[in-house]
Amino acid sequence: MKTATTIIRILFGALLLFGSIPYFLNLLPQPELTGGMKIFMDGLQAAIYLLPFIKLVELICGISFIINRFAPLATILIFPIAINIFGVHLFIATQGLPVALFVLLANLFLAFRYKEHYKSLFAVK
Repeated sequence: MKTATTIIRILFGALLLFGSIPYFLNLLPQPELTGGMKIFMDGLQAAIYLLPFIKLVELICGISFIINRFAPLATILIFPIAINIFGVHLFIATQGLPVALFVLLANLFLAFRYKEHYKSLFAVK
């Protein structure tokens, strides 16, 4: 199980890095968006700070997963973004659903594996 955790953590981190680094360095051309996805992305870009903040969180969490430092914290930080990625690809852009499903399942798997780190958050005092 430890090997599976390491593999999923590194793959998840690499995916997050692949999604965030090109955003900051303009490495990949942006595809022309249509329909609901264009409306969604226009809404994200209308709030000037929101998309860079999301990509920054993805970058930090991706680095954290790759180097295995603060991975339990990164798992919690990336969870709302993973849910949003899954929701967007479930309802708007279904062609990306397999990758979005991997993102959500990898996040849930890592949260399950790091559950010992979260027990003190739910302790009754």
